This record gives sequence, structure tokens and C-alpha cells, in this order.
Amino acid sequence: MSDVKVNTVLGPISAQDMGVTLVHEHICYGFPGWEGDQSIAPFDPASIVATGVATLEQLKALGVGTYIDATPLDGGRQPELLKEISEKTGVHIICATGYYYEGEGAPAYWKFRGTLGDVSGEIYELFLKEVTEGIRDTGIKAGVLKVGTSKGIITDYEKMMLQSAARVQRETGVPIITHTQEGTMGPEQARLLIEAGADPARIQIGHMSDNIDLAYQEETLKEGVFVSWDRMGLQGLAGCPMDEQRYPVMIELIKRGYGDRLMISHDCVLNWLGRPLQIPEEALPLIANWHPSHLFNNIIPALKEGGVTEAQIETIIKENPRRLFTGK
Repeated sequence: MSDVKVNTVLGPISAQDMGVTLVHEHICYGFPGWEGDQSIAPFDPASIVATGVATLEQLKALGVGTYIDATPLDGGRQPELLKEISEKTGVHIICATGYYYEGEGAPAYWKFRGTLGDVSGEIYELFLKEVTEGIRDTGIKAGVLKVGTSKGIITDYEKMMLQSAARVQRETGVPIITHTQEGTMGPEQARLLIEAGADPARIQIGHMSDNIDLAYQEETLKEGVFVSWDRMGLQGLAGCPMDEQRYPVMIELIKRGYGDRLMISHDCVLNWLGRPLQIPEEALPLIANWHPSHLFNNIIPALKEGGVTEAQIETIIKENPRRLFTGK
């Protein structure tokens, strides 16, 4: 096998050196508009780095080698801080280029530009530059393309983002990871990306843990893509089922032979940009396990109890992420 290189915030590494990989997490995240609240909630890079270092040191002790930060351009992405955290912990961090889904992203800029003409070429140019040359003047290259779609629909704006990402993936080999809203549009995303020229072996359809319908899972998987159960620990909120409902479906998918196309993560946000969230007390038990260590403390034991073997778990948490980057 040829030695495929993966862009990390510290530079390229061999895909063979990724190790156990968390495929969809966030060191920090801010919904568009957080920047305007900095008079009350100033940006605190030192706190973000401290939290990131503490968490990644804990994950490193559990065997994690690589952490994919899925924060898009409009989500408060901080590549310089990711680099500092990676330098201090020795954990590989892969950052993203791309845009979030229309409803909770920042479409105004591109929509305004779109009133003056087609901007799909500009978006392609931006994604390509961040993958091949680097983000702004940091020299840090994005290692994944992140795009998303709305609940029950792929808007024209989102279609443009997906098609631009597919074009860049086709030219560079950099994988695409996606956001699906409330467990919808997984098969449609896969088909749109493939029709636009993306390699299904380098597509990861995200948030599949938000839909526990086996038919939906298999309809997505039949397109030849990976599926990512990456909101584990986030339960009963934002359209998410309980983990106890998810485990039997995950186990059944593995029994049906899909273990070689399944990934697991948490979509956990370690630092919220802007004001601290005021979580209602009654919701706290629902997110008690919403942390990247949940995989090791609870998910793997639950899968093993359901008959999943150590080798199958190794495939899911180590081999499948590597294969997403190699396409093999």
C-alpha cells in the first residue's frame, strides 16, 4: 500500500500512524454571532488550550492517537490553538475546512455574493487552498472537508457546499465528513456527493447515531460510504435517542457485516465560545456521559456485552478511520 499522508495541525503524517482515532469532536465551538458577545464573554485562548490539553492527555492515556476536530469555518475554528494543544500533548489533531448547514451556519456572506453571480467556484477555491496551502497565514492545512445539510432537505446553499467539497476531494483525496440534522438525509448526502465525483470510500456520513432505524442505516451504507455514530453520550436532546436505544442497533449492524464501515465518536464540545451555557438541571443527567472518554468507559463495554469482539472494535476505532484517509 502506498504511504498516504494526512494533514494534521503539525504537518503531514502517515495514515499508518493515526492509531485509535476519535472522528468527530470539537475543542471549541461557537455558533455564528458569538463574536459580537465578546464585551460580556471575551475570547479566552488560554482557557481553551488548558481544557484541550487536559482532555487530550486523558484520551492519550486511554490510547487515542488522533483527534479529528470537525469545527467548520463558521463554527469558531481556531487552528492555532489546535496546534498548541497538539504540541503540548503529542496527540495528532486534524482540523477541517468547510461550512455548517444553512440553518445554524453563516450563509449571509455567500448568499450576498451569490446575488452578484455564481460563487461555487469561489467556495471550491477556498476549500482547495485550505487543504493544499493552509488556513489564512498559519501554514496549517485542513485534513478533512466538513459539510452539512438541514432536517429533511438539502438546500441549494448546502448543495453548493457539498458539490464544492466533492470537487476538492476528487482532486486531493482529502476525506469528506458530514453533519446530518436530526437523523435525516444520510442516503441523500451520500448520493449527491458521489454524483458530484467524490469517492464513497472517502466519505463519512455523520450523526448516524441520531437515527436508530435499521432501514435508514442500510440505505446509507449501500452507497459504499462510512457511517459515523458520533453523537454518543448526547441523549434525549437535539433529536438524539438514548444510548441504550442505540447500542442494539449498532450491534445488529456489526452482526450484519457493516463493522468495517462504522465509526464512533461524540461530537463533544470542550469549550463553548461566547457566554457559558446554562444547562437546565433536569438535562444534566442526559449529558453526563457526553465526553470523549465515554467510548472507553461505557460504549466499548456495552458493545462487548452484546457480543462484539475485540478485533471488531479495533476495526471500528482504528482501522476504519485510517481507511477513510487511504480510500482502501
